[in-house]
Amino acid sequence: MVEPGPESGKISSVQSLRRLEPRPSGPPSGAHAEGPGHSHPGLRTGASGPAVPRRAAADIPVIAHRGASEDVPEHTLAAYEAALLQGADGLECDVRLTADMQLVCVHDRRVNRTSNGRGVVSTLELAQLRQLDFGSWKQPHPDPEGPGAAYVEYPDLRREGAHRVLTLERLLELVVDHPRPVRMAIETKHPTRYAGLVEEHLVALLDRFGLAHPRLGERSPVRVMSFSALSVRRIRRLAPSLETVLLLDRVPLRFRDGSLPRGVSIAGPGVHILRTHPEYVERAHSMGNRVHVWTVDQASDIDLCVELGVDAIISNRPKAVLARLGRDAAAGVGRPAR
Repeated sequence: MVEPGPESGKISSVQSLRRLEPRPSGPPSGAHAEGPGHSHPGLRTGASGPAVPRRAAADIPVIAHRGASEDVPEHTLAAYEAALLQGADGLECDVRLTADMQLVCVHDRRVNRTSNGRGVVSTLELAQLRQLDFGSWKQPHPDPEGPGAAYVEYPDLRREGAHRVLTLERLLELVVDHPRPVRMAIETKHPTRYAGLVEEHLVALLDRFGLAHPRLGERSPVRVMSFSALSVRRIRRLAPSLETVLLLDRVPLRFRDGSLPRGVSIAGPGVHILRTHPEYVERAHSMGNRVHVWTVDQASDIDLCVELGVDAIISNRPKAVLARLGRDAAAGVGRPAR
């Protein structure tokens, strides 16, 4: 997740969070009780549910950003396997459509930075991407305790194929076959030449795994995220039961009180927002919205998130975050229930 470029519907305008005037309390006219996207009686206008209770440090889920991407090349199968071995509660990935309509886990528009090839993901077919090496660009750190330490601890991560392009389908197989519950945070990347086809193919693939339309009373382990408000709306239309996260690089005027667009109940601010405006978490919670923070790698930022009681930490360093939270991943101590 990085600062988004211009696109209709993206949350990118700079607004101050200071000196806010409270919104009037009480439900809007004709509001319905309970349920995603609806206001609740007695809540502030714009609230999506009851105020969110504060989490203890050991109860904050840790989500591996592009896998254990400080140690292992991002978005590779090896990176996600390492994250699970390190005890991460969930996995985060970015998805893009190839020229032959396959969803692959690649952050950048082009493959130049993270592979030995060149070109735009959307103009390449999956077979072409599979010829590329997505691992050699990131060399293991000489310090056995530094980046790349996962290769020493888990040598199987170097096996053939673990550093090729990763399809979302293969990543979902890893998740559903894992012996413990694993959450998924999937970010749709925009702008793209395929526009709404990204969300359509995503929901169709999730549906194949039984993850798009959970039964009444159940929740899918998948959350779909985007900086694009339009993308989030598409997901809500295609799969109303899926939770969505509106990623925020800056907080616009209309959401500075902690509210979010209708149907969205999770804010995804960058940790830089919390450094400058720590009060944002409390405001979001007061509106019934949870807060998932990216990208939290430094000890001081982890401590800040704990102090503010955020609802999920997204990090390139899941093992380090778990240790800072006082969780023994190997023994399963302090693992959040969901």
